[in-house]
Amino acid sequence: MTNLDKPIQADSAHGLINAKPENGFFNPEWDETGGALPSGRPGKLSKKLLICLIVPALLTMGFIGRRQIITGRPPQADSVVVIPIGGNTWRLGDDTTGGDVTNEGIVNWTSKSIQFETYVRFAKKCKVKLWVNLQVPFGQSKIAISALKITRKITASGDYAKDYYAGEWEIPDSGYMTFQIKGLNKTGTSFAKIKSIRLLDSAIEEKTAFVRDNEGELFYWGRRGPSVHLSYETPDEINAEWFYNEVIVPPGNDVVGSYFMVDGFAEGYFGMQVNSPTERRILFSVWSPYKTDHPGQVPDDQKITLVKKGGNVHTGEFGNEGSGGQGYMFYNWQAGNIYKFLLHAKPADGNHTVYSAYFFEPEVNKWKLIASFSRPKTRTYLKHLHSFLENFEPEGGTTTREVFFANQWIADTRGHWFELNRAMFTVDNTGAKRYRMDFAGGSAEGEFYLINCGFFDQYTLPNSMFERPVARQVPDVRLDGLP
Repeated sequence: MTNLDKPIQADSAHGLINAKPENGFFNPEWDETGGALPSGRPGKLSKKLLICLIVPALLTMGFIGRRQIITGRPPQADSVVVIPIGGNTWRLGDDTTGGDVTNEGIVNWTSKSIQFETYVRFAKKCKVKLWVNLQVPFGQSKIAISALKITRKITASGDYAKDYYAGEWEIPDSGYMTFQIKGLNKTGTSFAKIKSIRLLDSAIEEKTAFVRDNEGELFYWGRRGPSVHLSYETPDEINAEWFYNEVIVPPGNDVVGSYFMVDGFAEGYFGMQVNSPTERRILFSVWSPYKTDHPGQVPDDQKITLVKKGGNVHTGEFGNEGSGGQGYMFYNWQAGNIYKFLLHAKPADGNHTVYSAYFFEPEVNKWKLIASFSRPKTRTYLKHLHSFLENFEPEGGTTTREVFFANQWIADTRGHWFELNRAMFTVDNTGAKRYRMDFAGGSAEGEFYLINCGFFDQYTLPNSMFERPVARQVPDVRLDGLP
């Protein structure tokens, strides 16, 4: 099925499993208004609300200026929604210079070939008044704002930030809107510095979705987009020594910056990435029990140690999102193919657990060892099994991607297999705070799926439970014959 063409089927559920401690999790209060569907489809991609900023040398807008004097007083703080540019705007254009988006907003905007897009999700139909908070370092800026086929114009000048009233628009429905910002002419060295967009209407309330602040570096996380997870339900009485899963990335969804994580567990994760237009990896990581983002701070007795690795596998330490050991293999996996992942965990002597990751290479029809790592101060079998989808490239947060996971199984210490067919859908802090709501997940055609990014309108309620039909396709693998 094509992108976003999956039904959403949700039951009530509670709680979050620590599927990946990458941006924190908590349980928000959700309802089913404003686009969440307990059944149905994620729906079409966002409607566009076009804003063009035009910067000329002359003031030709007397009637606009008069309207500004009459109705364009800056909105009061307690009656306006302020959309920070830094966490909600993306740069368009092939040039690497000529304009940037930073935490301060749009800066260094010198090239007319550079455009910007700002995204906001409205929870309901409403009529909004719009201001732009900007400053023009030199000269004058003539700003044309086009929204829903209606164009307004204002004039801006002065090297200090102030609110310029643009006009009023009716938002026809709930969902994401896109503000496009474009410069055509300028008399100074740059078009403008833009800090925020301000919206005013009695119907705008807390359910309007956008990245509201940069607390905890949420501008960065918000631009990356929401990470989405499936936490698999496992029998409590089974010591899971093995975890098997299959992954399919539909054609066109292998977007640069994507991590399709297949076999996640309480102490690490194992999946495949798109690292650049020419590089893809199979990646296996195990966290140290010592909590730090800096590998050099991990005491020797809490370091992850390599037991063995497969051919052409690179191993070392990682940081920034916890610290630990990892192994990866350059592998040009292809969208549309089915790939098989197998994870093993076994407690060892001396309060250690050894984790081993295996990837099935269809080209040679064999299982390949990625790496085996020993984790100290740990004595456990596999727990908190999950999969996730994330975008790790902030500039890619405007592109939708999806992934399917199929045929999940665990095996106990005697090699007896048990099928997993229920999973809880969860989101990271970006989604839980409603800063980004372009997330979905569920089950369809006998498989689980996850979708994120791209500002599509309808979303799946976090903490929803999903079930796929039992397939009874036991993994075809000889556990005692693995490398």
